[in-house]
Amino acid sequence: MTTTLVDLFTSALQFHPGGDVRAVERQMTNSGSGAWQIATFHVETDADVHADHWEMHPEAEEAVCCLTGGVRLYFRPDMADGGEEMVQLRAGAAVIVPRGRWHRLELDAPSDLMSITLRNGTRLEKRTEAQ
Repeated sequence: MTTTLVDLFTSALQFHPGGDVRAVERQMTNSGSGAWQIATFHVETDADVHADHWEMHPEAEEAVCCLTGGVRLYFRPDMADGGEEMVQLRAGAAVIVPRGRWHRLELDAPSDLMSITLRNGTRLEKRTEAQ
């Protein structure tokens, strides 16, 4: 068996059906691989977490984990007249985003984050102030 050292800040881990685990280039949108992805990244600004976009994963829930720093996770309102829901994450905290739920992040401080999800069908949508 060959062991491979993986830098989690430059690569992602994909867990494939059948038990294979591969280090791959991180893809934050649809990978089409059918694999669950663990991606860890350091973020300094809201632009690093595409705060101006909503994201949604139609085929799986997502665990958003704050390893260091702090972030706010916003959920898009289900109804047109509703307000955004917000969950604040500090270092060592995580939240599970329900399947199909539009969400976005904003930073409280530079942070190290981890995302775990099945990226099949992942969608990004530009945020507008009307939402």
